[in-house]
Amino acid sequence: MLEGWFSYFIIIWVVILVGSFAIGGFFMFRKFLKRLPKEDGKSDMDWEEYYVDQTRSMWEQPEKELLEELVSPVPELFRDVARQKIAGKIGELALEEKSDIITQDLVIRGYIIATPKRDHKFLRKKLNDMQIDMTPYEHLF
Repeated sequence: MLEGWFSYFIIIWVVILVGSFAIGGFFMFRKFLKRLPKEDGKSDMDWEEYYVDQTRSMWEQPEKELLEELVSPVPELFRDVARQKIAGKIGELALEEKSDIITQDLVIRGYIIATPKRDHKFLRKKLNDMQIDMTPYEHLF
C-alpha cells in the first residue's frame, strides 16, 4: 500500500484523469448525436453545411463583420462551431424568405433563433453597444 503524499497524488491524478475523459466524452457524444441522420436522411450538421453553401454568395462584407462581432463573446474554442450553426440558421431564413442578399435583419434574427436563451443577454448587450434597435426582435427573445 502506498504511504503519505504519493498516495494522495495518485488519487488526485486519477480523479483529474477521469474528469477529463468524462468532459471530452461528453462533447464527443454531442457531436456524434448532431451527425446522426434524421427522418429525411440528413443530420443537423448536414443541413447547416447545406444552408451555408447555398447562401455563401449572398453575404456582403458588413454582414460578415456583424456576425463576427456577434460571435466575439463566444470562447475561441467554440467560436467556429457557433459561427457555423448561426450562419446555417441565417442561410435557412434567407432561403425560406427567398432573399437575394443576407441583410442585417436576417443576421440578427438568425442569431437570436440559433442561440440558446441563456446567451440572449450577451446579444442584448452587444446590440445596445452597437446602437441597434431591438424592438423589432423582442418577440424572438
